[in-house]
Amino acid sequence: MKRLVSALTSLGAVAALAASATVSAADDGTLATVKDRGQLICGVNSGLPGFSATDADGNWQGLDVDFCRAVAAAIFDDPEKVRFIPLTAKERFTALQSGEIDVLSRNTTWTLTRDSSLGVNFAGTTYYDGQGFLINKALGVDSATQLSGATVCVLAGTTTELNLADYFRNNDMEYNPLVLENSDQTISAFNAGRCDVLTSDQSQLNALRIKLPDPSAAKVLPEVISKEPLGPAVRQGDDQWYDVIKWTLFTLINAEELGVNSDNVADMQDADNPTIQRMLGSSGDMGEKLGLPADFGTRIIEHMGNYGEIYRRNVGADSPLGLERGMNALWTDGGLMYAPPIR
Repeated sequence: MKRLVSALTSLGAVAALAASATVSAADDGTLATVKDRGQLICGVNSGLPGFSATDADGNWQGLDVDFCRAVAAAIFDDPEKVRFIPLTAKERFTALQSGEIDVLSRNTTWTLTRDSSLGVNFAGTTYYDGQGFLINKALGVDSATQLSGATVCVLAGTTTELNLADYFRNNDMEYNPLVLENSDQTISAFNAGRCDVLTSDQSQLNALRIKLPDPSAAKVLPEVISKEPLGPAVRQGDDQWYDVIKWTLFTLINAEELGVNSDNVADMQDADNPTIQRMLGSSGDMGEKLGLPADFGTRIIEHMGNYGEIYRRNVGADSPLGLERGMNALWTDGGLMYAPPIR
């Protein structure tokens, strides 16, 4: 019996030391670094309308950009305390792994290989997408199954390359890949007639199509050949920071589901709903659990709105893209957007 007590005491001591080490690591982790710096550093696409691109005045805009601003709002109560680093597809993971950026929010697909072997963790999905094909209508093609022998523009260092090869092989078709470094190069090559087809995520194809001199001359084919859950990623090994990024996203989604938005968030502080109270920090200790202020949820929604507001202004009805919600609708509306409870 004494040996058992002694063993349990030793195990308890080891557990206590491990817990202490975890707390210490969190204290010295990314959140502390960001707070000390006074600024979040976010890796984004170098120019993808609707997701991350600069306007005529050089201001960053887009769904991925707004997600980073939501993180800054949660930490600093100021969505402008973000520095955006434009990255190509080939640069993005190295920039995250090396610590050049704190979070990657760059239309990046969550896959097993990336999740397990690149030293990164995906914090959820901000946009459910799928790969498709953009063609010039003059090509006279109505289906991707008619593309055998086509020259296809594709981005280097992406899952798009792999999906493209799989699709043509599975359908016993030949193709000539024209591999390019960034999305501007792909749409320029497509516009110049260097390729018959441009392949990418469907959201990106719609964003690139509006860059053409005559967008109406091109169309996206109906086939969707892959699953592309796009979302933010962080380095592995910092659970506190991982939680901050995850719960920023989950707060945006939960806020829309609960009917809390940028217009009514102040009034909702006095709501009777206990879930809303926990989300906005008027009760409970949700912020403390994350190392954030109690009102981090209020800060996010007040400055950036809920997920639906961010979607609508960047890629939805109030944007040039005008994309339907589809899979990106809330689960209560038949979509896939679903967040764990704030409890």
